[in-house]
Amino acid sequence: MPMASASLIGGIVTLVGTSPNVIVSKVRADLTGKPFGMFDYAPVGLCVAAAGFVFLCLGWRLLPRRDGGTRSMEAAFTLERYTTEARLPPGHPAIDGTVAALEAQGDGEVGVATILRERFRRYPASPDFRLKADDVLLLNGEPDALERFVARTGLTLAGAAPTAESVVMEGVVTAESELVGRTAAQLDLEHSAGLAILAVSRRGRRIEQRLSSVRFRGGDVVVVRGRAAALAPALGTLKVLPLAAREIALGRNDRSWLPAAILIAAMALVALHVVPVAVAFFGAVVAVLLLRSMTPHEAYQAVEWPVLVLLGALIPISETVSTTGGADLIAGHLTTLVQGLSPVTALGAILILAMAVTPFLNNAATVLVMGPIAAKLATKLGLNPDPFLMAVALGAACDFLTPIGHQCNTLVMGPGGYRFGDYARLGLPLSLIVIAVGIPLIALVWPLRPV
Repeated sequence: MPMASASLIGGIVTLVGTSPNVIVSKVRADLTGKPFGMFDYAPVGLCVAAAGFVFLCLGWRLLPRRDGGTRSMEAAFTLERYTTEARLPPGHPAIDGTVAALEAQGDGEVGVATILRERFRRYPASPDFRLKADDVLLLNGEPDALERFVARTGLTLAGAAPTAESVVMEGVVTAESELVGRTAAQLDLEHSAGLAILAVSRRGRRIEQRLSSVRFRGGDVVVVRGRAAALAPALGTLKVLPLAAREIALGRNDRSWLPAAILIAAMALVALHVVPVAVAFFGAVVAVLLLRSMTPHEAYQAVEWPVLVLLGALIPISETVSTTGGADLIAGHLTTLVQGLSPVTALGAILILAMAVTPFLNNAATVLVMGPIAAKLATKLGLNPDPFLMAVALGAACDFLTPIGHQCNTLVMGPGGYRFGDYARLGLPLSLIVIAVGIPLIALVWPLRPV
């Protein structure tokens, strides 16, 4: 939960950090003809985020200690540490470095078991052993850790380079499989079945030879890569039982630096006002697909369809609230309630109201409904609408009290083993900090009186 809360308060710093900021920017563009810029949120967001981070460093102790319910299912598929084979390509920065220095990039999750040199020479991986170009390293670790390690270090996995159609899957070698007692080299799996063996896990035994020379046994767990259309039939023919319970990223050609570069380029285009935010990030998605960092199937899987349907349904409601006079009516009642109070108090009321509505409507939907109302209220009070829109964005982005107001809270509920009431333990004091720090900062950075 502290990680989820930190991601929420970290997202309020820039225009694209969280969806409420993007929607508030659109609301402002509809009202004034000019959207908020990339870093217009930063003066308030940075200070609120800093105060929140300080609290989280100490406040995590307020949470109860519980075991996550979903971790046990993931652990059921963590049978043994896998062994995979990777090569140190010429020109790699780890050449002439030590095994310990290379392992340090794995954060203790990946170990170098054996170094194979000149095809047949095998060396134990002592910490001070010096690496050379074209060394073959046998790495031990879980698939996710191995994938991160290979991507971070730039090592080359064994087998042919993956294609855009490649998928990766775990499978168990059954006792009836023709793999039993034979090696991948003997069966020529890459040519005969279109399969590349990326990793092998064998309970009770450490693998210290090249994967192409491993004689398979019944019960071995293998990570294989192949074309999506041919993978399932090939595993069926080989009598390898697929494990479809978790997704494996090891061996995919994701070129992890490309998405980061595309994201930076999109943010730069928005920050320099070259293109609108929607155009920039739609172009970023197209670029990711064209450069094959993600397949179309993975792109569709990553889309949060329920959120899109919710927003699609609420956008007409938001426009209706504005065009039919609903926003004026609600703003009129709010004006009566805050009449005679200071502008800062009215600003605080909007921020708290946005926080209160978010658990029921979702953060993005709250902005669609509350944005026009806040702007109308500011107009009726003779105040600048910008600080009120900022208050709506801040309040909608900072829902720490429930697991349903933001998807970050929902995601950590199962792995953390949290209950509904646990969120208020950490979320209530954090919400009070956001209110105490955010309201005066908004009033300071964004003048309440029209200039």
